[in-house]
Amino acid sequence: MIWVFLLMAQSAAAQNAVPTQIERGEALFYESPGGCGTCHALKGKGTAIGPDLKGVSRLSPAGIAMAIRSTVTQYVQSMKVKSAGTFPAMPPGPDGSTVKVYDLSKMPPELHEVDRGEISMSPNNAWRHPPSVRKYTDEQIADLIAYVRYAGSGSKTPVDPADVAK
Repeated sequence: MIWVFLLMAQSAAAQNAVPTQIERGEALFYESPGGCGTCHALKGKGTAIGPDLKGVSRLSPAGIAMAIRSTVTQYVQSMKVKSAGTFPAMPPGPDGSTVKVYDLSKMPPELHEVDRGEISMSPNNAWRHPPSVRKYTDEQIADLIAYVRYAGSGSKTPVDPADVAK
């Protein structure tokens, strides 16, 4: 009877184990400097500067790969701040006279707290999404996608690098 219980416990542990691909993807996600976790948070880790990736986790592997490889993103603007110069940044929220903005040209992004009146924004023409600059392999992209899908939706389905090839 005890051996049946032990077999059941081992089987449950095997089902709950995180696949190696997800572990590799997590390591890449939080790799410093410049890993995804520098600007994105998942499962309570990372820095929530950029968009929440939980919704992205439900896309197909090819869709997530396209987001990872994107160069210019709609979320980043060129921000001119009287006291800090011009830098790529996420636009501040609509509330408050003092706002927090992150200079995305620095790794990790540098926080500035400024008066809203000091800010002017224009389209981003220079900043590039860091993964597009890092030149990840198809295998690394597949690993990242496996982690994003696991962290965002609990999926443990492996991602084939051939499904995310350019």
